[in-house]
Amino acid sequence: MSELFSLSDQMETQNHFQTPPRYIDVLALCSGMRPVVMIDYGGKMPELQARLLSLLQLLQEGLPVFNDLRVMVIEDMIYLINVTSLPKWLSSEPGLFFVDLEQDPPQMLQQSKESDLGMQLGSIQKLFSSTFPLDGSNNDATSQSSLLIDLTCCLHDTKVTIPTLNGWLLDYPVVYLFGTDHIEEAIYNLSTKSLRIFKVLVQRSGTTVEDSHLEELTSFSVPYDLSMGGSKEVWAEAFMERMSSR
Repeated sequence: MSELFSLSDQMETQNHFQTPPRYIDVLALCSGMRPVVMIDYGGKMPELQARLLSLLQLLQEGLPVFNDLRVMVIEDMIYLINVTSLPKWLSSEPGLFFVDLEQDPPQMLQQSKESDLGMQLGSIQKLFSSTFPLDGSNNDATSQSSLLIDLTCCLHDTKVTIPTLNGWLLDYPVVYLFGTDHIEEAIYNLSTKSLRIFKVLVQRSGTTVEDSHLEELTSFSVPYDLSMGGSKEVWAEAFMERMSSR
């Protein structure tokens, strides 16, 4: 597990080259720009979980804009989710583009349900869809009294790693793919390759000229040899189309 979090730390540094302020994450959640944001990982629970739940409860008592937010945990990972926009995102079934870190050099590929790992990730996606149905029929997940949702079970009996899960769950345009039985290879294959760092910048509407600067919504990386800088690339065009529709 320590190796996995070491790789997660490395990917977090590379996928979030400059961590955006938390208020941007919350604004993105409340506005529907992002269905999920990661708060922390690596063993700071349950104290952080308890404090976050207390804060969210206080916010919802006075500010209705926060009513759709929930705390979600998966093992030692803690997230904030929007229970209204998350089902819509899940039902849209965005096509995934993977960087297979089990290969040296890494290879770019689209989601394949023929591989064991692809099928396991597909099962996790189905679990999320049943937990957060578009018709809102799962009252346990959307109830105002249920501020905490524990989906640790989604990784049981699978080889899907947390970095791969996060790549999909946090809506990155490119997901690093590797199983729990290939962690060492993934660490080597990622750490020895040059990376292109991409940032997604947004500007809030209705701001004054003084406040109309661009702010970082998210950032991610792609191995240098697998990208042309985002120009006329299928994964980049698909991602921009998704973001512009929100």
